[in-house]
Amino acid sequence: MEAVHSISGHWTDTASAAALRDMRGKLVGPPTLGLIFIAPKLFPKAKEILEHVQIEAQVPTLIGCSGASLIATDKEIERQAGMALGLYSFPGAKMDVVHLTQAQVEEATGPSYWHMETGIEQTNGWLAFVDPFTFDCDAWLTMWNEAYAGRPTLGGLASGDFNDQSTQLYWNNQVLEGGALAMSISGEIELAGVISQGCTPIGETWTITRADGHYIHEIGNRPAYEVLMETLNALPQTEKQNLRGNLFIGLVVNEYLDEFHRGDFLIRNLIGVDPSTGTLAVGATPRVGQTVQFQRRDAKAGTEDIEALLLRATKQLQTRPVYGACLCSCNGRGQRMFGKPDHDASHVQRAFGPLGVAGFFCNGELGPVGEKNFVHGYTASLALFVKK
Repeated sequence: MEAVHSISGHWTDTASAAALRDMRGKLVGPPTLGLIFIAPKLFPKAKEILEHVQIEAQVPTLIGCSGASLIATDKEIERQAGMALGLYSFPGAKMDVVHLTQAQVEEATGPSYWHMETGIEQTNGWLAFVDPFTFDCDAWLTMWNEAYAGRPTLGGLASGDFNDQSTQLYWNNQVLEGGALAMSISGEIELAGVISQGCTPIGETWTITRADGHYIHEIGNRPAYEVLMETLNALPQTEKQNLRGNLFIGLVVNEYLDEFHRGDFLIRNLIGVDPSTGTLAVGATPRVGQTVQFQRRDAKAGTEDIEALLLRATKQLQTRPVYGACLCSCNGRGQRMFGKPDHDASHVQRAFGPLGVAGFFCNGELGPVGEKNFVHGYTASLALFVKK
């Protein structure tokens, strides 16, 4: 149902036309969606590339963004000029793309505002690509979660030439700078998400009993710092050494679950500790009654996490057809984190392959934890296109 192609280095119309015709020929039906990701060195040719792809691939909806590193099938093409393109044939799918702006985020008044602006009230889910330099993604998702409650929003924040703070968004034959692109998927296709935040839990789960803003004062009616140190002191010495710079906190989003497992926690930074007051500062706004668990993030934990979550997804989907995928991995992952190439892409192929996967390395990843969507870091966000 899908075909994926990548080029490294230079773009030529002649070679790409042959490749696009070959890709189209591999589809069992007419192409309904193209996902395209372009590296910064091809920015000057981006519009020409989009127009060429739309004509040669005969794809009605083409969407994507820039990526400093790219993903195609089982390969992660890190820090090389090029392009990744996926063509997909989704039977019975309906796709609608909207371009969102920061001005809309600032003037939005509630769920009905977004229904009116997008023209969409009912959807199976969203795939979104965001310019991180001009669009307040956290503020947008807070309202978006209300407007489309219970629907996944997956994707990532575009990356490019960080020195210039420049990224691009792609929609059909347009190169857009600024804002966000959100594609609604409805009809017979929906999105299933795998959000691997790269962490493994350590110690027990606890309940926050006193918190204020970004500060956790008490856990289990004890100073939060005391609980943290008790957790760390129970670990073997080798694990304690590995925790330097790798310690995070996980906060449960849905407290109505009977048990809490990997994937139920929103991972956030442990910013600082104050032993004198027993307070922990975290990169979130924890609340009293919320369940927390400390977490370790490193290469080993990242591998454990993605393997466990992909296995869970294969069991949940069982025999439902998977028609393709979009993989958005943090630019802090890849060889930098795992010390070897193709880590996330190869794990996805082992779980679901052979599967057409197109994607890129992000400045932040989008995806649900529980019933709400968040911006993540050091995460692999996998959007699977599956039969409803």
